[in-house]
Amino acid sequence: MSRHLEVGERIVRTEALHGGITAEMRRLTIGGPDGGTRDLVLRTFVNVEHAEDWLNREAGALTLLTGTGVPAPGLVAVDPAAAHCAYPSLLMTHLAGRTVLDDEGLETRVPLLARQLVAIHALRPAERPREYVAWTTADTVVTPKGANAAAWAAAIDVIRRPAPRYEGRFLHRDFQPGNVLFDVSPPESAGPRITGVVDWAATSWGPTDLDVAHCSTNLALLHGPPWGLRFAEAYEEAGGVLAAAASERLYWQVRDGLAFSEEVQLVAQPWREAGRAELTTRAVEERLDAYVTALMDALG
Repeated sequence: MSRHLEVGERIVRTEALHGGITAEMRRLTIGGPDGGTRDLVLRTFVNVEHAEDWLNREAGALTLLTGTGVPAPGLVAVDPAAAHCAYPSLLMTHLAGRTVLDDEGLETRVPLLARQLVAIHALRPAERPREYVAWTTADTVVTPKGANAAAWAAAIDVIRRPAPRYEGRFLHRDFQPGNVLFDVSPPESAGPRITGVVDWAATSWGPTDLDVAHCSTNLALLHGPPWGLRFAEAYEEAGGVLAAAASERLYWQVRDGLAFSEEVQLVAQPWREAGRAELTTRAVEERLDAYVTALMDALG
């Protein structure tokens, strides 16, 4: 760590950052010889499968994003094979702002999320990231207890079909409120603004619908199914382009929604830690059932 600090700098404080699922995050306050400080963030994978691959991908994405206008952290150093650290780690600059997971003010934040995602999809990297990987299959979906069995069976049938053809774009692949930082105390006339987008470890190449579907599912589980259904509209209003056919859009929406069925407990826990105590595993399962049912009703 010290090899990446300036002469005379030292770590004066560390603070655990909450909200992540796979990685441990710490903010490091660095003290300089003149008495000033600056913050860095250390991302560490402890006993995580494919950690080296995740960190190499994130380091590549952060390097690519430098100078693009997308507010991402700057890469300081990466040790994907734990050659110098106890565990595979990545050191990056700290961004101002914080995640906002409350219902209040959502109608203002959703268009900002949509515009930011359109800007990400507009990037044309000289070297494409790897093709996206699906996070679920028809055979691994876990239908929640008491769910609408007919709707879930129909949804599972949707993802048994071959994926629709698509024009690839640069994807964040985990774009959702938990990975977006906001300045929530700007001048009253300005309103909130996005100050950062973090967690680029799953950066991929694939259909814009997939990123939109992922944010939609998160919004549905955090704030209720109507917000999940609303996000695709907000994305198009911001200038984004989705699949032309409703059946193709549904495929990506359903695929992402069903992927959450396998990890509801993992997803819900950091939300509760962030202050959404009412989002128990059961409550999130019920919202997921309502969202999947609403998607299938929309098709009918």
